[in-house]
Amino acid sequence: MHTSMRIADEWLQQAVLAELRAEGRVEPSAIGVTVEDSIVTLTGHVHSCAERLAAEEAAQRVPGVRAVANDVEIPLPLDTALSDTELAAAIVRALEREARLPLDQLAVSVAHGWVALKGEVPCPCHRQDVERVARCVSGVKGVTNLLAVQPCASSTDLRQRIEAAVVQGAVSDTARIHVEVQGSTVVLRGTVRSWAEQNDAERAAWSAPGVEAVDNRLVVTIPTADMHQVV
Repeated sequence: MHTSMRIADEWLQQAVLAELRAEGRVEPSAIGVTVEDSIVTLTGHVHSCAERLAAEEAAQRVPGVRAVANDVEIPLPLDTALSDTELAAAIVRALEREARLPLDQLAVSVAHGWVALKGEVPCPCHRQDVERVARCVSGVKGVTNLLAVQPCASSTDLRQRIEAAVVQGAVSDTARIHVEVQGSTVVLRGTVRSWAEQNDAERAAWSAPGVEAVDNRLVVTIPTADMHQVV
């Protein structure tokens, strides 16, 4: 590994550790951080899926991180097994806590710990979010996502909706994003400061009605001027 790359990886490691210390949802001493070629690997043990996701989100927020491999484990006591009925109820409660998720046309079934999600959701991002919530419930062995995306309305204002989503907080002001609409496919070009901003911009594109594919060509730029600000 070149010296400059090693220095960048060491800076990223310290930056991720600093972000974990600032993250109030996880105990930073429980998380190990290694970095190679700007790819962060998280290890350790936490008590819940929420903590595991919080650690991953903290790493994604650091400018210059290209990807995050989340190997953090959640050990479960042997006496916490739930029946399928109890597991289904726990999943429904978890989904209800996510106020932004549309649940009117959603059905959850559980067989031997395996979850099947059926029904319709307004956009692909909701389909992904419902699956994420279900997977985070303790005791779930796997998820079969059979959710369908509702047919979209007119796509004439697709570009405006995506650009509005990006401008209204999907990414920071320092990002430079250009949106192209090719039929039902959205192409994102430009630069962002972090992998998290790249992901947020893509999620904003997926959230627009009518989007069937997103070609994310955004480039993550490493702000070298910020490297000396890690504490």
